[in-house]
Amino acid sequence: MAKRFIEMSVEVKADGDRDIDAYMQSVGERARAASRAIAAAPTGTKSTALTAIAQALDEAREALKSANAIDMKAAADSGLEQPLVDRLLLDDSAIDRMVEGVLQVSALPDPVGEVTDLAYQPSGFQVGRMRVPLGVIGIIYESRPNVTADAASLCIKSGNACILRGGSEAIESNKAIAACIARGLQKAGLPDAVVHLVDTTDRAAVGSLLKLNEYVDVIVPRGGEGLIERVSRESTIPVIKHLAGICHVYIDDAADLEMAVSIAVNSKTEKYAVCNALETLLVAESVADAVLPVLHERYSQAGVVLKGCEKTRKRLADAEVATEADWSAEYLGPTLAIRVVEGLDEAIAHINQYGSQHTDTIVSNNYANARRFVTEVDSASVLVNVSTQFADGFEFGLGAEVGISTDKLHARGPVGLEGLTSQKYVVFGNGEIRHR
Repeated sequence: MAKRFIEMSVEVKADGDRDIDAYMQSVGERARAASRAIAAAPTGTKSTALTAIAQALDEAREALKSANAIDMKAAADSGLEQPLVDRLLLDDSAIDRMVEGVLQVSALPDPVGEVTDLAYQPSGFQVGRMRVPLGVIGIIYESRPNVTADAASLCIKSGNACILRGGSEAIESNKAIAACIARGLQKAGLPDAVVHLVDTTDRAAVGSLLKLNEYVDVIVPRGGEGLIERVSRESTIPVIKHLAGICHVYIDDAADLEMAVSIAVNSKTEKYAVCNALETLLVAESVADAVLPVLHERYSQAGVVLKGCEKTRKRLADAEVATEADWSAEYLGPTLAIRVVEGLDEAIAHINQYGSQHTDTIVSNNYANARRFVTEVDSASVLVNVSTQFADGFEFGLGAEVGISTDKLHARGPVGLEGLTSQKYVVFGNGEIRHR
């Protein structure tokens, strides 16, 4: 089955004159049929597939790195932006993480079929809710080839079929990973169409995928703001998304300042071009004189450009002037906006006005302040005394994630297994009939 998968991809890709809409229609039909098989698959079968996928990835290291080398050379020749090039690299360390992610998902409890809230009703029957797969999930993403394995493993475990459309810059890497996934599905006796990689780099395939209402139940975009805006605008299918990661750290007047410095620095500098990186630092005025000079030194060592409000610049003379636009900027690089606030009330108001409802942290040893922050900050992930860079499905124990949602329906925050399922009501009776 794996061989057939590869041959199909090569054959279809060679047909440069193919009708993209017809091709995507065929992909949708196959995915819908496969979704019924994976939805009914027992946990053991899904675990067999995932274990076999992890093994196939481990054994295919040289093939994966060779395919990735083609993508890396093409990226360099085309002048691809460095953050995207960094995300594209598939070395032994990245393969290790990919294998580990698949195995972690395999080890997670299977949510499908779980019945909760089962209770007897006055009529005599029991009513509960059963967790079920969504069906077919379309995932559109850029650059990072590991998303292919992460998304596939989560969809398989949650009983969903998926249509994966990676970026053109990672096409060879994604095809090599997809071949490993196909081998794992074959070993478990599952259809290869459970995970279908769209093999064409034609941008029209994205537009066509976004209109496959008859076959696709939800779309998940992972990438830059331009991609997510396009998907949100054009899709006729429900979308799970976040548009920006404007994340905050607030250093409270009751903070442990050594801890605050460590968290503020890590939140910004661990990785710059990620959606959970710190973009605006808020500092209570009562501790600003003590903490800002220390932070200035640490950020300077890391090469971070600081932009500050008037109160910040009184303490850090070389900070650039922060404009109104900086408070809602997602820099995705070594630039940080800093604002000195009177206290907790002003910090919460700032975050709720300028934030993107992604991830926000308070550093405080005051339980009441931390509790208020958690309650009143309207974001998908709200943290206490923790770096924003931990806002990640892997770190939250989800095994992996298909993306992060800042929407309030149907999933919010890192989207793992539970976010890829829904619930239906189930009723168990003993012959009850209704009399009005």
